[in-house]
Amino acid sequence: MSSEAAGGNNIDPNTMSIIVTKGTLDWAYPPFILGSTAAAMGLQVTMFFTFYGLGLLLKDLDLKVSTLGNPGMKMPMMGMHMGMPNLVSAIPGVDRMATTMMKNMIKKKGVASIPELREMAVEAECRLIACQMTMDLFEYSTDDMIPGLEIGGAATYIEVATQSHINLFI
Repeated sequence: MSSEAAGGNNIDPNTMSIIVTKGTLDWAYPPFILGSTAAAMGLQVTMFFTFYGLGLLLKDLDLKVSTLGNPGMKMPMMGMHMGMPNLVSAIPGVDRMATTMMKNMIKKKGVASIPELREMAVEAECRLIACQMTMDLFEYSTDDMIPGLEIGGAATYIEVATQSHINLFI
């Protein structure tokens, strides 16, 4: 019995989909790095931006880091790696301080910025889809977003995901 007769489908091994649900500075790096790298390696990449991940497609980015609920966040300070307890997140200005520290470290280490990585994904012809429901929910228009996006819903993503060899949830 063929795979199609058994209910399977012919999935192209050179395809990848990423559903992007987070919009903080630290969560913005994985989808753009993985997506643009996969595209550079010859994969057809689709990135579906929903809920807080949709903010990564805004023309004007103002990304921040949140220390709340992020126990893995250990920053190099004073010759060691220091974590921030959740209680510290309640202090006004801590997220701003963490964001500034992260941005300074990114710049010092020569890591590309999110706008640069996003542009690399566009140049690598990653298919960028903004979730229509989330745009409506958060009252965004296409004028708020970078040019060249597709608008689609859950069915659009499911269609892509069922045909993709690699599916990532970030």
